[in-house]
Amino acid sequence: MDNKKIEQALNKILELELAGVVRYTHYALMVYGYNRIPIVSWLRGQATESLDHANKAGELITHLGGHPSLSIGPLLETHNHDIGDILRESLDHENQALNAYKELLKLVGDESVMLEEYAREMIYQEELHLGEVDKMLRKPGNLEKFQQH
Repeated sequence: MDNKKIEQALNKILELELAGVVRYTHYALMVYGYNRIPIVSWLRGQATESLDHANKAGELITHLGGHPSLSIGPLLETHNHDIGDILRESLDHENQALNAYKELLKLVGDESVMLEEYAREMIYQEELHLGEVDKMLRKPGNLEKFQQH
């Protein structure tokens, strides 16, 4: 098992999840309109979840004897604050996180049950979250998955 590559993958995850904290907090502040309260609540929950995910990644980095990054993942400010725009940006961000967890799983293989289980659990959670965002982007009654352009 290449601990250096695994540490790099975990630091990428840490940075992406920290970016999620900032992103979802910002989005929650920018929601206006009739449905503000439940949407803000959901976005703040996502920020909290991203912080929890960042903490897990950081703990694993130090478990392996590594040093957690002080960097943060990319933050794109599009100045588009329509709920649909926010959700589409969230979909992109969550796909990046999902891919980072899948990359970690490939690196770990079957060398560490702890890291393999962690990666699988996080992939599971990210896929569930992507499904929720996908459902929110659909028109009421539309059963087909949302098509990102």
